[in-house]
Amino acid sequence: MRLRHVSPRTEKAYLHWMRRYWEFNDRRNPRDLGAPDVTAFLSHLATQEHVAASTQNQALAAILFLYRHVLEIDLPWLDGLVRAKRPQRLPVVMTPDETQAVLGAMDGTPKLIAMLLYGAGLRLLEGCTLRVKDIDFGRRQITVRQGKGDKDRVTVLPSVIVEDLREHLDRVGVQHKRDLETGAGWVDLPSALHRKLPTAGREWAWQWAFPATRRYQHVETGQLRRHHLHETVVQGAVRRAVRSAGLSKRVTCHTFRHSFATHLLEAGYDIRTIQELLGHSDVSTTMIYTHVLNRGPAGVESPADRLFLK
Repeated sequence: MRLRHVSPRTEKAYLHWMRRYWEFNDRRNPRDLGAPDVTAFLSHLATQEHVAASTQNQALAAILFLYRHVLEIDLPWLDGLVRAKRPQRLPVVMTPDETQAVLGAMDGTPKLIAMLLYGAGLRLLEGCTLRVKDIDFGRRQITVRQGKGDKDRVTVLPSVIVEDLREHLDRVGVQHKRDLETGAGWVDLPSALHRKLPTAGREWAWQWAFPATRRYQHVETGQLRRHHLHETVVQGAVRRAVRSAGLSKRVTCHTFRHSFATHLLEAGYDIRTIQELLGHSDVSTTMIYTHVLNRGPAGVESPADRLFLK
């Protein structure tokens, strides 16, 4: 998987499903199993564990990877396996007032990240893993590196948080200087950049914009590093803010990204521009937000209103 540059999260998920498949079949050698065994496993996931279609397809992808790339067995029946059909779901979107209420109930670093999720359309992990060098105050833009699908993109930096973000980075800079003075100050670098630029891991430009509060010692190098802020910190802060705001919708961190796209459409921006800001490969993915616009069902007058309210 690492030879094929599979993301760490995909690697973890694939290993999980390979083990589940092996244990489901009484730990028999996968070479001795066939189409009925794979189908039975997938059916078990759907009928007994009631997993979502996307989860079932992920399990299938892991099994295909196991046979084709690990065991190097090219079996004809692999192509005949049926993938679960993913249902079309409408995203949950907050109104501008609801968004303001939730963000108003937050503070500190989680609020800064939530403002970026809504104001720049970032995914949660993209916000947590921002590096100092990828925030361009002069151009008012953010460069997202190695986003979903290992793609880079550029999106807008909300002007409303520029001053707060500057002050935050000043505090992070002071912390980084203290780390350097104590022999720490390292961060993880992408790919093999640590070999090409051996000292880049201590440079200010490569530091996480939102570092963790604690340091750790890297096992292989012995370096004292900081991880980026863990996603669960922001998730917990958002849950508390949603309760405080009294919203009845199921709002998560990803709801800010949905709201970003929908509010831009409502403001009259074209779908192609929004597609680029979100980093979607296909405009059809972005088109889902047209179904939740205020000029959709909410813009239609009910015949009951015309009959009884006149």
